[in-house]
Amino acid sequence: MSIDRFLNKHRSWEDWFGMLLGLLIILSPWLTGQANNGLGANVDPGMPLLNAVCVGVLIFGFAQLEYIVLRRWEEACEVALGFWLIASPHIFGYAGGGTLRLWHTALGGIVILLGVLTLWQDWDLSDDELAKHGQ
Repeated sequence: MSIDRFLNKHRSWEDWFGMLLGLLIILSPWLTGQANNGLGANVDPGMPLLNAVCVGVLIFGFAQLEYIVLRRWEEACEVALGFWLIASPHIFGYAGGGTLRLWHTALGGIVILLGVLTLWQDWDLSDDELAKHGQ
């Protein structure tokens, strides 16, 4: 019964967790030691790095927007960015190995789960109820 109440209300810690995920995504190339090397012979090292920074900044920004003014489109964008982060290793050619691929797959999955959870929590709320978020 308490898990049902826990999952039915959008809480501000979810927005803070989204911001933390954005920071982890930004730092993931450096945390894995693959910022400029170790991605493979045929991979331009700048693309995975640029992708991680851009996606992380966007996820951080959308989570921060959710914390300030809650809208459903922000959560939908986070879900789309999570799918992009999972697909990135295959698009940019660093899916063959290394821990950056695993980090992006795992972090993308967590972003998707968090975005779906918050979208589900806010689906039936009116605009006035969304405006009261965080108060």
